[in-house]
Amino acid sequence: MIEGLEKVLEGSDQPGVAELRDLLQKLLNGHEASGRFLEQATLQPRGMRVFRLRFSINGRPRSVVVKRLKPQIARRSELAAKRWLPAIRLGGGGPPLLGGVVEPSGACAWHVYDDLGEHELDPREPDRERVSAAVELVAQMHTRFAEHALLGEVRLHGGDLGIRFYESNVRDAIYALEACQPAAQQNGLRDRLLHRLCKLRDELPGRAQALAEWGGPETLLHGDLWAINVFVIPSANGLHARLIDWDHAAVGPASYDLSTFLLRFPSEHRPWVLDLYRQAVAGAGWRLPGERELNLLFETHEYARIANRIIWPAIALVMDGAEWGAEALAEIDGWFEQFEPVLQPQCGTEVTA
Repeated sequence: MIEGLEKVLEGSDQPGVAELRDLLQKLLNGHEASGRFLEQATLQPRGMRVFRLRFSINGRPRSVVVKRLKPQIARRSELAAKRWLPAIRLGGGGPPLLGGVVEPSGACAWHVYDDLGEHELDPREPDRERVSAAVELVAQMHTRFAEHALLGEVRLHGGDLGIRFYESNVRDAIYALEACQPAAQQNGLRDRLLHRLCKLRDELPGRAQALAEWGGPETLLHGDLWAINVFVIPSANGLHARLIDWDHAAVGPASYDLSTFLLRFPSEHRPWVLDLYRQAVAGAGWRLPGERELNLLFETHEYARIANRIIWPAIALVMDGAEWGAEALAEIDGWFEQFEPVLQPQCGTEVTA
C-alpha cells in the first residue's frame, strides 16, 4: 500500500478524488507496492485542475501529473494518445497517459500521466536543435494523418478547425453582440467589434477559397500548439519530442497548428522555424505556399480564434449583465488593434522545399 495516499488533494473539494486515489494505487504497482506520498504542487493555479504528485515507490522516486477534465475532453485526449497517434506510428510522440477514471456522477474525469519534468520548449530563447525535434514531430503528424481513414472519428470527437470554425465563430459572435445592451456600447466598443466581425463575414468567400487553394489536405490537428504543450526530452538516442494537452484536438488544415506555433516565437525567429517545417514536410511531397499566402491563412485562423473569444463575454452580458463581459470585450478589441502579420516582410527570406 501507499502510505499517505488519503492526503492527495485533501481538503480541495475536488470531485472524484476517491476514485483518483484508487487509480493511483493501481497504477503505482498496485497493492503490492510499498511506498508513500511525498508532496503535491498545483501546475495551473487559476484552474486548479492540474497537479504534480510526488511519491516514493519501493524506495524510488516517482512523479506523476494528474489532470481533471470534462468527460468528453478526457475521451478525446485518450483517443489521441491511445488510438490516433499510434495509428500513424507516433504513439511515443503523444501524452504519456497512464490511465483515467470518471467521477461517479459523470461530471468530470481524471487522467494520470507520467511526469515529463521541466522540458517544455522555450520559444523566448529557442535552441535550434530542440525546435527542430519538435517541428519534425509536428510535421510527421500532419503529413501522416492527411486524408486518413480516422479523420471522421477525429471530427466526431474533436470538431473542425477549418473554414467552418471561422464561419461559425464569426456568425455566433455577431449574434451575441447584436443582442448586447448599452452597457457594452461604451466608447463605441460594441459597434467597433460588430463592424470588424461583419467585415470578416463579408470576407468569408475569399478566405474559404484561399484555404481551399493553399491550405493543403485536412489532417489531425493538436489544436493548441503553444510551446508549453511541446516537450523535448534528452534521451540515449537523442532528443525525443512529445505533445501534451490534446484538449482541443480536431480536424483542419496544418496551417492552423503552424500559426499557433509560430506566434509563440518572437517575430525574428519565425522565418527559420517555418523553414524547418517546410523542409520537414517536403519529404512527404508537401510544398507550402509563399509567405503572403501563408499570412492570409494564418490571419484567417487567428481571427477565427478572436471571434470565438468574443462569444462568451457577449453572452455573459446579454444573459447575466456580467460586468466582466464588457472588460473582456475591450481587451479583445485591443487584440484586433494590435494584430500584425505572423510573418513580417523584413524577417528573413523564403526557403522553398
